[in-house]
Amino acid sequence: MLTIDARCTACGLCLVTCPEGALVPARHRPTVVADRCTDCLACIEVCPRDAITEVPA
Repeated sequence: MLTIDARCTACGLCLVTCPEGALVPARHRPTVVADRCTDCLACIEVCPRDAITEVPA
């Protein structure tokens, strides 16, 4: 499972990088759609603010 914290600036890089469309725009930062996420971690690699982290389920 992924979490996106307050360091997120909503730049959108994770949204366009996710191959499964598991990140969707939200008011202050993207939201993770857990049933779409395959834990490929591409979003973590592309985040310039290190705002996305993987947490144990």
